Amino acid sequence: MRAVLQRVSEASVTVEGTRIGEIGPGLLILACAMPGDDDATVARLAAKIAKLRIFEDAAGKMNLSVRDAGGSALVVSQFTLAADTSRGDRPGFSGAAAPAEAERLYLSLAEALRREDLTVATGRFGAEMKVALVNDGPVTIWLDTAA
Repeated sequence: MRAVLQRVSEASVTVEGTRIGEIGPGLLILACAMPGDDDATVARLAAKIAKLRIFEDAAGKMNLSVRDAGGSALVVSQFTLAADTSRGDRPGFSGAAAPAEAERLYLSLAEALRREDLTVATGRFGAEMKVALVNDGPVTIWLDTAA
């Protein structure tokens, strides 16, 4: 599974003019299921995200996890993280998990983050979404469970 984490002051997702998910301080997580990902992959990724120390402590050092900082997570499905740009000018996305499995794993990631004691909002799988965020730092981290 691939994920891009953005530390945010706030973030939201809107579908067809309706805001369906929003958070204050925390993480915007763009997530992409890949072939071969399973529930164990999701659990490892959720644990890593919950423990990753990318929030500042009182001394201004990145010493706190999103959980330690009292932050939330907004999880958005992002199949384009599987883009293959090795040939031509048009990316290919055949490296992403099949849609039904990708949706299941995306929803499983949101649930796994809740089990990690995070407040979680989500986008809508397969929808055309407008994602708004205020990147804090900026801090942007790429995670790939295959690496």
